[in-house]
Amino acid sequence: MAMKSKKIAVLMGGLSAEREISFKTGKAVERALQNRGYETVAIDAGRDLVERLWGIQPDAVFIALHGKYGEDGIVQGVLELMGIPYGGSGVLASAIAMDKAAAKKIMLASGIPTAPFAEFSRETWSAADEPELPFPYPAVVKPVCEGSAIGVTIVDNAGALRTALENGFKNYDRLMAEAYVDGRELTVGILDDTALPVVEIIPVGEFYDFGAKYTAGMSRHLVPADIDAETASRMQDVALRLHKAIGCRGATRVDIRLDRATGTPMVLEINTIPGMTETSLLPEAAASAGISFDDLVERILQSAFSGERIHA
Repeated sequence: MAMKSKKIAVLMGGLSAEREISFKTGKAVERALQNRGYETVAIDAGRDLVERLWGIQPDAVFIALHGKYGEDGIVQGVLELMGIPYGGSGVLASAIAMDKAAAKKIMLASGIPTAPFAEFSRETWSAADEPELPFPYPAVVKPVCEGSAIGVTIVDNAGALRTALENGFKNYDRLMAEAYVDGRELTVGILDDTALPVVEIIPVGEFYDFGAKYTAGMSRHLVPADIDAETASRMQDVALRLHKAIGCRGATRVDIRLDRATGTPMVLEINTIPGMTETSLLPEAAASAGISFDDLVERILQSAFSGERIHA
C-alpha cells in the first residue's frame, strides 16, 4: 500500500498536564499530513482510546501526545498490542526517556556528561528528614516523570529543598534534584539518526520554564546557535549518542546546558515527542537544515514502517 493511501490517526490532547499543548502539536501535524495528501483522523486520546482505534482501523498512528499516557511508553504499548504501526520511539525507549532518573543513569553508564543528581520517593520521605545532596547548591528540583519544565524549582539551601520536596510530593510520587549548571541553554534535534543544527534558547526569565516554552515573546531562539563549530559538533555528538543509547527512533530533542565555567555540554534530558507548535524548537532546527515542517512530519510518520517498535 502506498504511503499516501494510508489512513493516519493523529493522537492528541490526552490525559497529561500538557494536554493543551498537545492539541497545538496535533493540529499542526494533522494539517501537515493533509497537505501531503494523507487521510487523517484526529483522536483525543482518552480512556476510550482502544475502542476508538478499533472503530477507525487506521493504517498508522502519529502520536502527538506530550507527557504521561503518551510520551511514556503506555500508548506505544497499546498500539503494539493492537498491531498498529506508529511513528517515533517504541515502548522501552519512550519509558526510559520519560523517566529522567533512568535516562540519567543511561547517560552516566554511556559516558555522556550530565549533572550529578539525587532521587527522592514520597513512599520513603519524611518531613522530619534533613535532606542531603551529594553535590553543592544550588539544585534544580523536578518531578522524575513530567515534561515541559512543569513543577521545576531552583533551591539554594536545605530548607528550600525540604519545602520543594514537600510541595512536590503533593502531586508526584518521585522527585529528583540535580546540580544546577550555570550556562547557556541549548538543544539538539535528532531526525533519523542525524543531528540537526544546534539551537540556543534565551529565556526572558530565570530559566526555560513552561511559560517561556509556549508563550510567544518569552524566549528567543538562535538557529543555528552562536557557538563555534567544534562546540556545536561536540553537542551534536553527545545528543546523538544519547538518542542511540536509549534506542530512540524518528525524531527526538536533547536539551543541554553549556557549562559556563568548563565549556562542557551537560545533558539535561531527551524528549521523544518534541513539541511541534509555533514556538517549538525541533521545527526551527529542521528548517535551518532545509527541512520544511511538512517534510519533518512526514519523515517522523515514515518511521512507523521502519521495523519493530517494542525493542526501541
